[in-house]
Amino acid sequence: MRVGPFWIGPPWESVPRDAVAIVIDPGRAFGTGAHPTTRLCVELLAELGHGSLLDLGCGSGVLAIAAARLGHASVVAADVDAAAVDATLRNAAANNVRLDVRELDLTKDPIPRADVVVANISLPLVETTLTRVDAPLVIASGYFERDAPDAGPYGIRKRRTLDGWAADVLERTQ
Repeated sequence: MRVGPFWIGPPWESVPRDAVAIVIDPGRAFGTGAHPTTRLCVELLAELGHGSLLDLGCGSGVLAIAAARLGHASVVAADVDAAAVDATLRNAAANNVRLDVRELDLTKDPIPRADVVVANISLPLVETTLTRVDAPLVIASGYFERDAPDAGPYGIRKRRTLDGWAADVLERTQ
């Protein structure tokens, strides 16, 4: 699948010459890169600066790997699911990128600070994330176009939609 400058797909498919490859084998984790919310998040990531990044709910690591390939200074990928942590570690190695991958429950564990947080998770978890993170920017997704997160201390800077799904760039206002 082509998303911005990237081609995202399994290791057995050919990569177009003009694309940056992100090879993904999700194993038992969630995420192949094909879902509209993932595609929207990758597009929004490609438009941002390159500071530190935290991917909450990393699944198979697609967004964290894309961030590393885009040149983010440091990338932390975290998920509550041990299978997701394992898949992200394997996919980071397959893509020759360095990630700090951790098992983390965003509802109760301390959340590392970052310049950008990506949360492609359910709407209730996005809303929980927005009350707990310390970041100037958050890319939030995982919900329908008709929905919008209660953004708390954030305002919506940009919204993208695809096939009935939405992704927002939220900027801290407080």
